Amino acid sequence: MYSKFPASIAALIVIASTFPGVQTGFAQPLPDSMRTKVDNIFKRWDSAGSPGCVVGMVRNDSLVYARGYGLANVEDNVPNTPQSVYYICSLAKQFTGYATVLLARQGKLKLDDDIHLYLPWMVDFGHKITIRNLLNHTSGIRDEADMARISGLPLEGRLTQQMAIDIIKRQQTLNFIPGERYAYSNSNYVLLAEIVKVASGEAFASYVSDAIFSPLGMAHSGFMVDSRKIVKGRAAGYDRNGSGIYTNAFQYANVLGAGSLFSTVDDMARWAINFYLPRAGDAKDIEQLAQKAKLNNGQENNYALGISVDSSRGWKVYSHNGSLAGYVTHIRVYPDLKMGFIIFSNAGDYRIFNAAASLAGLFIPDNSHKTTISKTSQTDSAMAILKNPGSLGPLEGDYLAGNGFLRNFSIRDGRFWMNKRILMAQASGDTICELGYPDIKYIFHVSDKETTVDFYHPQLTEPQPLRFVKLVRGLQLSDKELQAFTGTYFSHELQCSYQIILKDHQLFYTSNLYPDAKITLMGKDDLLSDYNFFSHVKILRNGASKIVGFEVSNEDTRNLKFGKVE
Repeated sequence: MYSKFPASIAALIVIASTFPGVQTGFAQPLPDSMRTKVDNIFKRWDSAGSPGCVVGMVRNDSLVYARGYGLANVEDNVPNTPQSVYYICSLAKQFTGYATVLLARQGKLKLDDDIHLYLPWMVDFGHKITIRNLLNHTSGIRDEADMARISGLPLEGRLTQQMAIDIIKRQQTLNFIPGERYAYSNSNYVLLAEIVKVASGEAFASYVSDAIFSPLGMAHSGFMVDSRKIVKGRAAGYDRNGSGIYTNAFQYANVLGAGSLFSTVDDMARWAINFYLPRAGDAKDIEQLAQKAKLNNGQENNYALGISVDSSRGWKVYSHNGSLAGYVTHIRVYPDLKMGFIIFSNAGDYRIFNAAASLAGLFIPDNSHKTTISKTSQTDSAMAILKNPGSLGPLEGDYLAGNGFLRNFSIRDGRFWMNKRILMAQASGDTICELGYPDIKYIFHVSDKETTVDFYHPQLTEPQPLRFVKLVRGLQLSDKELQAFTGTYFSHELQCSYQIILKDHQLFYTSNLYPDAKITLMGKDDLLSDYNFFSHVKILRNGASKIVGFEVSNEDTRNLKFGKVE
């Protein structure tokens, strides 16, 4: 599936050659002054002895700029290059979506078919789930990776396709009624891979290779059933610990459709061009791929069939992010301008997304007709430095929304952080935005009674604003009162159990799956812990106020029930 690369590969390639078979236009290479500006955006990832990234830019029918920064393999001092083979994470979904679109055009499936026509083994949830629901992430099916974490996937283990299917099979309830809202779930695309296999009569990886990769000449791209196989030129993934030291990242998931795709920037340039000069499929297929979701209430959502369709600087843009096991990936294509940008990183650094916006800002003319540009729209992390950190001190803490979503806000190094990893910028007063995304904002309200925050997001399918209430720590209960929480709690859907124990006047989650985790009581029925998959647990009581179980809710899962074993 993967060709052998030449022994000598330059770490810097600036080209303007036309891809074979594409007969339109010729793009000029970037001038030195512009290349210097691009290099300045990515210089933080060009350190000796550290992992970094690979960047590519297409214009018309050509890859006009491609460069590697930092190392693809730190141990052996191998540089990143445009030919480095990367695990591209959730960028895989657009290929799964396109494969589904091509099958629909061939009459082998219909996007509004009930998934049970192809997957008769799926549970009947009492609501029709269509192929389109899977493509749009509006099915309500829980994320299989999150389910695997809760059920105890060991750190040295791997989540395979069959394991993921087995987990999905056991689910008895949905996060919500299909079509009611959008919620990103990898399970949707795991199931789509199975549907493509059934509808095409081929193995999923083979069909995608024949229908998409081969026509585009993507010779170094493919879905890998077993990611442990040796791949020549593979970039290794790395994470950075609290001390700033890089460590090898472990790739624990190997599921088709949602991920498991390996590619290079050179290959992905061919795919980016296909959005506006299609060679695999045609313009109508691309139009179908870019059709936005519509919810049951008629509201439109920007996620289409494996790709997001948004507006940037006044232009239509197709984009998608990915992240797993130290790899952080991004693609954005401006079809009306016939331009696109690709970034693959192996440094586990989410600032790549902000860098992608900065890169596009160098080349995409501002057609938004705005007379002023908000400071928060700039992506330089210097914009996140607080002038008066103490003034935002009262906003620090944990916040819970009615749908179970949890947010933590904290000040660290003179900056404001959400969930300890997302950098925020102060727009004005008590309005805080995600750095580089001024439309994603949190407006805080502080009173003597409580502190709340209203959340606004262009793609939020909850009623807006979504209100979070600050949780008050420090609820003190006697050992006798705490004893009522103790016991074993079992999930029939995951076939796993957790115990709550009392130790030294403190409640803990304990199991043979993970180390014990301290429980923080936020009111008598809301529990927080260091388990990210148990970020919020709601205690369930019967009519006599006796504890009979709990429900787990996080970003991927809602109201997953565990019953207390008597």
